[in-house]
Amino acid sequence: MNANSYLYRQPAEILQNLIRFDTTNPPGKEAECIDYINRLIQSAGIDTRILYQDPTRPNLICRLKGNGNAPPLLLYGHVDVVTTAGQVWQYPPFEGRIVDGFLWGRGALDMKGAVAMMLCAFLRAKYENTHLAGDVVLCIMSDEEAGGNLGTGFLVERHADYFKGIRYAISEFGGFSFYLKGKKFFPIEVIQKQICSIKATIRSRSGHGAFVMKDGAMAKLARMLNQLDKKYLPVHITPVVRTLVEEMASALPFPGRMVMRQLANPLFTDIVLKLLGEKGRNFIPMLRNTVNATIVRGGDKVNVLPSEIEVMLDGRLLPGFGPEDIIEEIKEVIDDDIELEVIRYDPGPPEPDMGLFDTLAAVLRTLDPDGIPVPYLLSASSDARFFSKIGIQTYGFIPMQLPESLDFARLIHAADERIPVEALTFGSEAIYQLLRCFHE
Repeated sequence: MNANSYLYRQPAEILQNLIRFDTTNPPGKEAECIDYINRLIQSAGIDTRILYQDPTRPNLICRLKGNGNAPPLLLYGHVDVVTTAGQVWQYPPFEGRIVDGFLWGRGALDMKGAVAMMLCAFLRAKYENTHLAGDVVLCIMSDEEAGGNLGTGFLVERHADYFKGIRYAISEFGGFSFYLKGKKFFPIEVIQKQICSIKATIRSRSGHGAFVMKDGAMAKLARMLNQLDKKYLPVHITPVVRTLVEEMASALPFPGRMVMRQLANPLFTDIVLKLLGEKGRNFIPMLRNTVNATIVRGGDKVNVLPSEIEVMLDGRLLPGFGPEDIIEEIKEVIDDDIELEVIRYDPGPPEPDMGLFDTLAAVLRTLDPDGIPVPYLLSASSDARFFSKIGIQTYGFIPMQLPESLDFARLIHAADERIPVEALTFGSEAIYQLLRCFHE
C-alpha cells in the first residue's frame, strides 16, 4: 500500500482537495487538478493517458481490466466549474470547508463531488482486487461548463477508439433523493434536453439620446424580455416523463395518486404544478421546451439610441424536438418583427436505451430500501450528448441521500453550493456496488 491508498475510503478528503483547485471556466486551467487525480491513480499502479488539444485543458483516461465476461463500463466526469463572480458565499468557495455535516465549495455538486465518488469506487476496486466482469474505464474531462469542445467533444472526435465496445456509462446527474408527499424517490437520469442557443436581433431607428423616441430598440427589448418572463412555451409529454409521472403517482396514496397522474395531461398540467408548489418547480422544464435570455449586447454611446440589439437566448429542447420547433414556439410568444437565428444546436437521442436501468435501480434499493428509483429526464445537458454520437448511453447516476430540506437544484451554479459528507459516502458505495454487479 502506498501513502495515498487510504484515500479511496475518504471521498470527502478527495473532494476537499479537488475544490481547492480553482478551475473556473473560463479560463478553466484544469491541468493541476487533473494532475492531482492522475497521481492518485498512478500511485495505485494503474496506467493512465493524458490527452489534450490545449495542454492547460487536459483530459485523463484509464482502465481497470475485468475478466472479459462483460463489455466495458464507462465512468466519466468533469473538473471545471462555473464562476463565483458576483456571488456572496457564507464560506470561501475554493476552501472546501466542512461545516455542520456539509462540505462547502464550488463544484461540490457540479461535479467534483461526483468525480470524488467515482474515483473512490474505482480505486477501491483496484486496492481490494474486486472481481470485475468487464473493464471499467474512468475518464476525467476539462471544459464541460463551456461546451465541452476541448474535453469530451475532443475525445469523441479524435480518440473514439478508447471507448470501443462501451455501451453504457454513468455520469451527472441523477440518483439523488427527492421527496414528494412523504415518499422518497431516486430519479435516475436516462435522457436529457438538447442545447439550442438562439440569437434574437431587435432593430429600430437610431437617434440622439436627448430626444424622445417611443418604441425604440430598448423598448422592444423590454417588451420581449417581459413576454418571455410571463409566458411558458407549450406543454409536451415525452415518453420518459410519462413513465416518471406514472411511477411516482403509483407510489403515492390517494388522492395524491390521482392528482399526480394529471401532471401528464396537458389540459391540467399547469393546475397540478401550482398544487405541487415548490416541488412543482422541478417538473416545469421536463414538460416544456424552455428559453431564457442570458446575454444582451447593444449600444455604443450613452447619447446614441441603438439601432440594433442582440440578445442571446439559452434554449433547451425536449428529446424528439428540433430547433424549428422552439423557434415557432418562441414566435408565438414575442413580437413578430424580432429576428431569430439558431447559433448552436447539439442534438441528442430521441429515446434512451433502458438496458442498465434495472441494475442501477437494484443498487439503490439494496442501499436504501425506502427509496423508489424512477427514470428521469435531465432538464439541462451534459457531456452525454457527445458520447451518444458513438452509441454510448449515459445514465445520470451519482447517488446521494439528501435531507428533504436541501433544495438540490437551487444550489447548482449558485452561492453556497454544498453537499452532505454522508452523501459522498453513500454515492461512493453505490458506484462501487455497481462495478461489482455490472455484467449487462
